Order: sequence, then structure tokens, then C-alpha cells
Amino acid sequence: MASLMEVPGADWEFVSEGIQRIVLGWNDNDASRSAAALIRESVDYETFREFWRDIAKWDATEFLPKITAPTLLFHTNKLRPGNPFDPEQARKLAPYLRDVRSVMVKGATEAERNMETILAIGQFLGAPPAAISQFTGASTPTRPAAAPPVPSGTAIILFADIADSTALTEHLGDAAFREKARDLDSALRAVIGEHSGTAIEGKFLGDGVLAVFTSARQAIEAAIACGKAGDDAGLPLHMGLHAGDVIRENNNVYGGAVNIASRIAGLSAAGEVLVSATVRSLARTSAGVGFEDRGEQSLKGVGEPVRVWAVRED
Repeated sequence: MASLMEVPGADWEFVSEGIQRIVLGWNDNDASRSAAALIRESVDYETFREFWRDIAKWDATEFLPKITAPTLLFHTNKLRPGNPFDPEQARKLAPYLRDVRSVMVKGATEAERNMETILAIGQFLGAPPAAISQFTGASTPTRPAAAPPVPSGTAIILFADIADSTALTEHLGDAAFREKARDLDSALRAVIGEHSGTAIEGKFLGDGVLAVFTSARQAIEAAIACGKAGDDAGLPLHMGLHAGDVIRENNNVYGGAVNIASRIAGLSAAGEVLVSATVRSLARTSAGVGFEDRGEQSLKGVGEPVRVWAVRED
């Protein structure tokens, strides 16, 4: 990006079109010009240059919880080097958003990705299928059956996501990684259901799942089983559990307890299950496992340190 702005005589039109064609990999000249024109309408060149010079200093994370409108979060399986919409970035953003629906754009070609994007936006906005088909040239797929409602109130929250998914994608290749990740996703959701948990369809956490349980024992058993499924698939998981009040909205759950569970998962080693002191207290005599004290941990966005314990199978 910086090299585009350093080209002698580069103006805003040249740079904005270069962003579309070089940085984002757009090959359609007409589409690139239209998208570049939209960028120029949104921000002037000097403001963009100032933003790019100090991009490492910009962090709008603290403002995300203030967004109350439903949010559509796009991410890809890192099809292009330097892609800013990779699953890891999306995983970090999602816990801050109150009502978020995520979409992974999986198409191998630009045309396929564009069609997936238009389809997702149309469904998100509630557009009639005929209107969506007018732009995609394809019929709108039947929506999956609605998931069971997620109750508000106190819940045991499980975060489980693939450890270092970006490096695994580079190692395995895009297609192979996505196939393995899809198979694992199905396995994790089956495990969660077998332990009386509910996988959250509307909440995104990268290459993994978010689930809620009413029993701490069942949540820990599910986390252990999820870890084994990840190991068997060659895709080890980070896993974290916390208990607290959640609020349900459009099959999403949100609240401070959800954010804490996410942060605890981020502390875990690959294949390890970490739980908060709250979960440990609830399951200490019933889960049939041991707990190793990891001490109080400072979690980003959480005012007070949280005591964390590692689950150890007897």
C-alpha cells in the first residue's frame, strides 16, 4: 500500500484503483474502478494518507461494544497474502459486537467470492429471494432449519477454536484446511449436542464454535471431547470456559461473561481446557477431573484479574 503512494505523481485515483487491483486482487477493471470511486467518495486522499502512516496506532476496539445495530462480519480463509479479513482478525473482533452474524467467503475465484458476498448481504438485509437472484444470477439456497432458542440467564460458556489457523492454512493449503475445518466443525457441534449443550449459530469466533450449557460438568466433558476431536483431526483447539449471565438476541449470546470466556480460551495452550474459578467451583466435586491452578490472569477489557484453572483428567 505504501509503495503505491510513493509512486512519483501518484494521485488519489491512481492509488484507490491500485488498492483494488493489486492489494485486493481485483481483476475486473470496471468493478475495480467503481469500487475505487466509492473509496474516493468516502475519504479524501490526505486523510487516507494520514491514516495509513499511523495505522499501527489506530485501535477502535473500545468503540465496538457501543454498536447496537445488527452487524455483518465478513472473513475469508486467507486466500491472499496480507488479506486483512482472515479468521484470526475476525475472531478478535467478534466478542466485542453485541449482535453479529458472520460469513466466511470461501469462493476460489473472484466471481464466486463476489456472489457469496452479495448473497450474504441480501439475506442479512432480508431482501426477497427474487431480488437477490437478480444480482447473483443464482437461486437463493434454502435456509437451514432454525436452531433451538438460546435462553437468557446464567449459562456455562464454552469457546473452542483452532489454534494457529493461519499457519495451518499455509501448511495444508486453503482447500485442504477448509475441508478439515468443516469436518471438525460438524464433529464439535455433534459433541456439544451429545452433552446437552447448544452451539450458537449467530456468533462468530473464527475457526471454531461457541456453545452454552446449563451444567458445568457437561460443559467440561464437552470441552474435553472437543479437544480430542481436534487432536484426532490434526487441528488442536484453544478452549476456555466461564459461567455468568448472558443475554440472548437473534440466536446470539452476549455479555461480559462471553467476553471473559473468549479471553480465557486465548490463554490456553493448544489442546488445553482452561476454566474460570467460577466454573471450577461449580464442577469441583462432580466433573471427575482435577484442576491445576494457573493463578490470577489479567484479561484484556476486563477490569479485575480472573483466576484460571487448567483441567486435568484423572
